[in-house]
Amino acid sequence: MEKFVDYIKNAKVELGKVIFPTKEQVRNAFFSVFIVVTIISLFLALVDLVMSLVLKGIL
Repeated sequence: MEKFVDYIKNAKVELGKVIFPTKEQVRNAFFSVFIVVTIISLFLALVDLVMSLVLKGIL
């Protein structure tokens, strides 16, 4: 039981060392990821369209 109590105490100490992101940091990260995913999605859609047109022209 003593090991369990030590584990809980150490867990609380370690949790106190954690630095959580601010709202602004989370928002900035969200927008950055959103923009990158949007750009990659548009690029892949363009590549798919071009490949479809080329394949349609061949067949």
